[in-house]
Amino acid sequence: MGPLAGLKVLEFAGIGPAPFACMILADLGADVLRIDRAGSESLLGLKRDFIGRGRRSLVLDLKKPEDLNTTRRLAARADALVEGFRPGVMERLGLGPEALHRENPGLVYARMTGWGQSGPLAATAGHDLGYIAVTGALHAIGTADTPIPPINLVGDLGGGSLYLITGILAAVYERQRSGRGQVVDAAITDGAASLMGMAYAMMNENRWQDEREANLLDGGAAVYRAYACADGRHIAVAPLERKFFEVFARTLGLEPADWPDHLNPAAWPALEAKLTALFRTRPRDEWCELFAGTDACVAPVLSMREAPRHPHNAARNTFIEVEGATQPAPAPRFSRSVPAPPAAPPALGQGGDEALREWLGG
Repeated sequence: MGPLAGLKVLEFAGIGPAPFACMILADLGADVLRIDRAGSESLLGLKRDFIGRGRRSLVLDLKKPEDLNTTRRLAARADALVEGFRPGVMERLGLGPEALHRENPGLVYARMTGWGQSGPLAATAGHDLGYIAVTGALHAIGTADTPIPPINLVGDLGGGSLYLITGILAAVYERQRSGRGQVVDAAITDGAASLMGMAYAMMNENRWQDEREANLLDGGAAVYRAYACADGRHIAVAPLERKFFEVFARTLGLEPADWPDHLNPAAWPALEAKLTALFRTRPRDEWCELFAGTDACVAPVLSMREAPRHPHNAARNTFIEVEGATQPAPAPRFSRSVPAPPAAPPALGQGGDEALREWLGG
């Protein structure tokens, strides 16, 4: 079930963006078989790490010739292979792309790293924060005084996982024409830089200042930021277009004509001061009731515990529960090839023998 049904993905267990990418592939119907090491566990020590959902687990010791041979045989049957080790690790195991392409020329060999397979930093360790730091992304996010880590959304997941998936699916599509697989070199630095494309385009035309809280989308604009309410919770305000700003202003009891150029940076300090004082006069949920049903582009800033209960999220089943664990549902959605509900993360080795029989026969 799902649009990727029939796609066989061999995943080498790791941390960070590669497992998240494989979760999404599994969510969309791919048959993902994860090669685990004995005794391995979640990086964070989680008992229900749903990032591992939807796979089967096969425990192998790649230092043993017989397990290494099993791995090669599985790779020969796979459509795609996903690994997130430092450059050279798979080659030293005899599992590099050159070796595996001899047995399976159509294999899409997807490599997920922070720095990429080449460049002076390729062999060095790193984490999400360092990767987005060198792309300009971290510099652009935060308060005027300090960059603030955007969790690991921009680097690991946005610039890493989603570009890895894009690379895999693009290579699988290209294989339909060429009959050949290829290596996908997915680097978090490359993906995070790509995500900054619009900001760089605006800066090239002097419409983006190279500093924080000074621009339209980074908290500098009075009409694109969060405001504290009387109860200490926040409300998100984003009426950028004039027609939406007019709805927003009138709902607040303001006269839009008093702010004829609400997107002009010169107007932001006075408008921000006005809105800061105004939003502090009522609790968040009262503001939400006031703006309900309007095109004012206003929304409550919900906590992670609140978000699953929001009426819109509840109506769309944006969050689901699997074995008692509340988690985001698979995305995106499809009109016809609807994926099955995701299975819980496998225990170490769960489903591995069954997968071996299906993939290799016998």
